[in-house]
Amino acid sequence: MSEVIGLVLPFFGLIFLGFLVARLTRQPLEALGWMNTFIVYVALPALFFQLLAKTPFEKLTEWNFILGSVFSTYVVFSLMFAASVFLSRGEIAQSTIKALAAAYGNIGYMGPGLALLAFGEQAAVPVALIFCFENIIHFAVAPMMMALSGGEKRPAPELILDVIRKIVLHPFIIATAIGVAAAYFQFRPPLPAERLLVYLSNAAAPCALFAMGVTLALRPLNRVPSEMLPIALLKLIVHPLLCYVVLSAVGNFSPAWLFSAVLLAALPTATNVFVIAQQYGVWVQRASASVLITTCLSVFTVTGLLYLIRNGILPPDLFP
Repeated sequence: MSEVIGLVLPFFGLIFLGFLVARLTRQPLEALGWMNTFIVYVALPALFFQLLAKTPFEKLTEWNFILGSVFSTYVVFSLMFAASVFLSRGEIAQSTIKALAAAYGNIGYMGPGLALLAFGEQAAVPVALIFCFENIIHFAVAPMMMALSGGEKRPAPELILDVIRKIVLHPFIIATAIGVAAAYFQFRPPLPAERLLVYLSNAAAPCALFAMGVTLALRPLNRVPSEMLPIALLKLIVHPLLCYVVLSAVGNFSPAWLFSAVLLAALPTATNVFVIAQQYGVWVQRASASVLITTCLSVFTVTGLLYLIRNGILPPDLFP
């Protein structure tokens, strides 16, 4: 257990430090803007490119892995959405945000750092694949569901173009595409460029986790939403368990790939859920509470999951 605590303590410690510093200095949330820009547009794209470019190309086309991971995410999304629509008598907009809170994990900020720390560089490819394909769908699902609810007022062609633009121009997806192309052509950047990529990659996880802690500190918890229990259970328990069962059933993946996917499924609600809620003016404060509460609870659930993995209690294949 001490090994697992030693693994997660620096990771969650960075989030706590960001939270503590934000509470002490009382800087406005807008002051975080340039750090977020550095993380999203420079550091994490450099990390994805560097790791993918060194990967044999044939490992980047594991469609069973991609489909199994995305399928488990959207089963969880569908469960929460269907239950919320039924209980709210057809409220689509709020149900969409609740479903995203239950299924959309913090795979951008938390995923790469924790997976690489836990499973080494072998985790880079599955993390990048999950991030790209899940986010492509997330970028499409939110505006589509809001359009169905009547909350999206733009014409359909404009809405479709905006979704495509968000997918094609997202820095992580661009970096992943360039990394895949570099792997295919076996391209290696010149040594000075390689060193710059290493510096940027090393900064990605610490900056992302610190920024996440700051963000949590500056979004106070006003009240716990009544939906918090099912959201937390689905996000932190059901999602990783379902991902583990599905991926064990659909393929014979290496332990690093399988457990990286399960770990990403176990991560708390992404801060992007709050951003989406704020964009559409739907369930905003409760979305913020979902991010904060699931992040706090994930200290225990993620630690427990890594303990099960590290001690061989969770086998690398449920159906050998």
